[in-house]
Amino acid sequence: MKKSVQFICLLFLTPLVCFAQKEKKIQHPKNIILLIGDGMGTAQIFAGIATSNTPLNIERSRVIGFHKNQPTSGFITDSAAGATAFATGEKTYNGAIGVDKDKKSLTTILEIAEQKGLATGLVATCNITDATPSSFIAHQPARAMMDEIAADFLKTDIDVFIGGGRKHFAQRKDGKNLIEDLKTRNYQIANSIEEVQQVKSGKLAGFLADENPVKISEGRGEQLLVSVNTALSILKQNKKGFFMMAEGSQIDWGGHANDAQYIVNEMLDFDKAIGAAFDFADKDGNTLVIITADHETGGFSINGIKDGVIDGKFTTKSHTGVMIPVFAYGKGAELFSGIYYNNDIFHKMLKAFDFK
Repeated sequence: MKKSVQFICLLFLTPLVCFAQKEKKIQHPKNIILLIGDGMGTAQIFAGIATSNTPLNIERSRVIGFHKNQPTSGFITDSAAGATAFATGEKTYNGAIGVDKDKKSLTTILEIAEQKGLATGLVATCNITDATPSSFIAHQPARAMMDEIAADFLKTDIDVFIGGGRKHFAQRKDGKNLIEDLKTRNYQIANSIEEVQQVKSGKLAGFLADENPVKISEGRGEQLLVSVNTALSILKQNKKGFFMMAEGSQIDWGGHANDAQYIVNEMLDFDKAIGAAFDFADKDGNTLVIITADHETGGFSINGIKDGVIDGKFTTKSHTGVMIPVFAYGKGAELFSGIYYNNDIFHKMLKAFDFK
């Protein structure tokens, strides 16, 4: 009797033991590209999908999760608290840039990547000192302190940054010209997308507007796509790898304006950058791409579509507290399925990089 029980146990338990032993090991990428569609919820994504004649690049994703994005200061997050959670692994209050709820500086994923010898980059279709990009590189108690945030860029060794915000480097309250300081640190200064595109190696500071670049519908062109491709071509030259964050900033502004077409235009523009990142990951074979948003904006819903035009409705001109999708692609993507907090994205990126 005892032998038959042992046999049954072995028969049924051995496969479970074997399954545990054969559990997939984490794939560790050399490069991480984090793409943030500011204000982008599921409705914003589907508005792009529904109005496009061809499948969007984001539809190539096979690993999808959701994050819960509440800050320490309430139920609805802003971009500063949301991006700081991604960048540092800690939730904080609205308006915080790279600091915790007690206003103490936190080390960001970009700074950790630098410490490990990786190349780093930031790209945005807004002011480069605005809340989302600055949360990866600066440490200030308030997002409005853009001159102080600009000065923080020079406390790092970031390789590439491209966006608006020239005035916070060159026309500052303190009279300093940080662009001259950047030049002494061997940065090539580009003041147009054409100049950005000409830079093939070395350090690059690209200023595409004094403040914020214009809407895609007002002639911005393919600034985001060109900026992402240029940054990737420079960053990939570091044999140790790189970390890059690129933001489709103005999806959020379409939500604030309760303008469905503005959202669609910016979503489609952001999707081109997603395509570039996915293509890079396919070719490279050693890259993880993560796509998410800090929050949803506008309480946007889709009531129909006619002749390619979305019938969109809104519940607010501000942000909402809904869960936000996370799409992952490439090496290490399996870490990003499920439902988790927004600050867990930082810890998942560390795990993907195999940083201790």
